[in-house]
Amino acid sequence: MGKRTSLAFSPAIAIGVMGVCVFAIAVGATFIGPYPLSIGEVWTAFGRLLAGGGDWAPTQIDRVLFSVRMPRVAAALMVGASLAAAGTVYQGLFRNPLVSPDILGVSTGAGLGAAAGIYLSLPVLAIQGLAFAVGMATVALVYMIAMAVRGHEPTLVLVLAGVVLGALAGACISLLKILADPYDQLPAITFWLLGSLASIKVADVWSSLPAVLIGLVPLVLLRWRMNLMSLGDEEAAALGVDPKRLRVLFVAAATLMTASVVAISGVVGWVGLVMPHIARLAVGPNFNRLLPAAMLMGAGYMLIVDTLARTMAETETPLGILTAFLGAPVFLWLLASGRRGW
Repeated sequence: MGKRTSLAFSPAIAIGVMGVCVFAIAVGATFIGPYPLSIGEVWTAFGRLLAGGGDWAPTQIDRVLFSVRMPRVAAALMVGASLAAAGTVYQGLFRNPLVSPDILGVSTGAGLGAAAGIYLSLPVLAIQGLAFAVGMATVALVYMIAMAVRGHEPTLVLVLAGVVLGALAGACISLLKILADPYDQLPAITFWLLGSLASIKVADVWSSLPAVLIGLVPLVLLRWRMNLMSLGDEEAAALGVDPKRLRVLFVAAATLMTASVVAISGVVGWVGLVMPHIARLAVGPNFNRLLPAAMLMGAGYMLIVDTLARTMAETETPLGILTAFLGAPVFLWLLASGRRGW
């Protein structure tokens, strides 16, 4: 008999356990922070909100819970799930376990848009919109270059074009950092590029949620076709699907999800690279099970990292630093202990 491809006896049970764990982490993250909340205070705050109606006057606890803590928890869930989902799609689509959501330059492009917005002293909403637009435009340009170059394997050209444009966008960011005001703009650009959810508001969550859902819908509806795409273009075409159209659709969906969350959180690395690997070990490579497992793991991981970011020191710790410190050793362990097949 062949070796098992999953560490779990039942993928459905594993996904259910993951969901319960993520819910427990979210509840715990609601109470933990520089201003800790007790169960009684949270219960009373919800009671005041439900009973107050139009005459509800928020107290300090209400403001901490409903305006700061819960939007941040929701944003962490959305960011982690979206990046993990995008990483799962890219790794299967390009058949490469080292691929992450920023392989086509979306994160670097979003960083360029945000850096330009900060340099121009635009309001926060405009900075987020510019980050989203430039991130999407970068991937669109990458795809146009890949379609224009003939005579080479399309997937390879797509990845190389993403690397080149990502490097170009990185150079533009460096130029803006040199030109920026070193006392005001430069720290803001640097902190944004390291990733943070410190300034998340309810409006930020609602503004990004529609784009995340729009990108998630085709991944869910066409999840069985993703299994065929992971076999290669020739095999997928032989099984009755159009690999070129599906590649465009999957790339667009994953890019939309990535750009929408990067626009509000900044550049957060390692989530989309490591979480799909751990999920694959837990439930196997079938995309039907792998997608929800990776999203749950990414959401839980981002919640843990964000909770550490706002509690481990007096000042806010950037998310990119923590995800690198936690993700790099785990990824090295996966490389050392993983099977040749993935």
